[in-house]
Amino acid sequence: MRVQERGDGRLRRRAVAAAGALVLTGVLSALVPAPEARAAGAPAVSAPTKTPGAPGAPDAAAQASAAAAAATDSTSTRPALPAPTGPYAVGTVTRHLVDHARKDPWKPERGDRQVVISLFYPADREPADRETAGRETAGRETAGREPQHRTARETGPRTAPHMDAASAAHFGSARGAGSFNYHVRPDAADWTATRTHARVAVPVAHGSRALPVVLYSAGLGDPRTWNTGLVEELASRGYVVVTVDHTYDSSEVRLAGGELAESVLPTLAGASPSEIDAALRTAMRARVDDTRFVLDTLGSAQWRQGLPRGLGDAVDLRRVGMAGQSAGGFTAAQALHDDRRLKAGINMDGQMDFPLPDSTGSKLSSVAREGVDRPFLLLGSDGPGAADNRASWASFRQHARGWQAELTMAGAEHGTYTDAVSLLPAFARQGALSEEDLRQDVGTIRPDRAVAATRAYVVAFFDRFLKQQDGRLLDGPSPRFPEVGFQGKPTS
Repeated sequence: MRVQERGDGRLRRRAVAAAGALVLTGVLSALVPAPEARAAGAPAVSAPTKTPGAPGAPDAAAQASAAAAAATDSTSTRPALPAPTGPYAVGTVTRHLVDHARKDPWKPERGDRQVVISLFYPADREPADRETAGRETAGRETAGREPQHRTARETGPRTAPHMDAASAAHFGSARGAGSFNYHVRPDAADWTATRTHARVAVPVAHGSRALPVVLYSAGLGDPRTWNTGLVEELASRGYVVVTVDHTYDSSEVRLAGGELAESVLPTLAGASPSEIDAALRTAMRARVDDTRFVLDTLGSAQWRQGLPRGLGDAVDLRRVGMAGQSAGGFTAAQALHDDRRLKAGINMDGQMDFPLPDSTGSKLSSVAREGVDRPFLLLGSDGPGAADNRASWASFRQHARGWQAELTMAGAEHGTYTDAVSLLPAFARQGALSEEDLRQDVGTIRPDRAVAATRAYVVAFFDRFLKQQDGRLLDGPSPRFPEVGFQGKPTS
């Protein structure tokens, strides 16, 4: 069910559209058994020769622009994520966390809040024979439940899928975000076939020290896997990236015992505006609380010792940033407002207000009313829905007291800042969604240009404010990216 009305904003429309689509199509009859959720993987193409961002290292913007065309084939009918362009290979590991200090806000009867995260990080490239052996080993395995904690020796250097099999099946069903957020016909796309460029549980890159950390939060209803292309790019350039699944908000979350926790958005079907408003406020509170809990967990030296070899000692928790798309961008801003452990943030096309006013008489969130005092980047689209951001973004910018800039990508739509821009064109050529739906999802910008621009500006921002390495891309318009316009001058 598509909601066409304007004025209440993307946050509300996405919630209502998801609810309608999920409820009208009924309950999925069966789920495919699969291993515990992991994060992404396939062997990287270049060995680590220089520390990303260091003097003499490849320039992120230039290399992303040059590589994205090859990574995002505009004619292929085989969906694929673009390869990372940094000098490091990528490793990944998934962990299931339980917050014993908090009951689940959506289902308190289920007990303590459960959150699943994946970490992506720089790794050394393995010799070809070991990579091949790892893939062969992975291919011989059968699906089944895995232990909650696995070591590098137990998992081996295999690559991981974009989504585990059960999650991919649900994501592509009538009850999943592929349908209710991105218009892909239920069960028309094979989401299990897409792989990424990270190897599971391999050691951190040799000699890694003081790696900055970036948390990532996906849009309302989207899973943590739904910007793996961008996440892997950051990891290949020397960041530890932690993707967060917001259980019962995300389309589906594979929990430790094998249970697939589905989104609660169906409960919004037919709901009143006040009920929708309350649900969206619950979602945002849960997201920020999840973020703060993940920060607490990362701060535990004992917990970090259970990560792949060397990773726990390599993270630098004095340099932590956060990025997100849509509601995830709102989450990044609100978390930065609420928690000073976060030093910089990026909001990719996420409005920061609610359908109805709160006790203050304002629809604006506290971060939109008060801004933040640390660096923040707003990346927007220019489709009809961009108007949804204006009120909250204008207030945020007016009250921000740190460096901040607002950029708009010409020809971009809401989903351009996700894996949709890389995967959906090929699915459209297969007939899984219409060309009009594709345009509504990702706009008219060429996919390779969208990938290159998003990667370049995100990397440039975190390089500048977490690594103190400034390539000057954020100073103003660049001839390398004519599709990216600055809304006024960056301010500090």
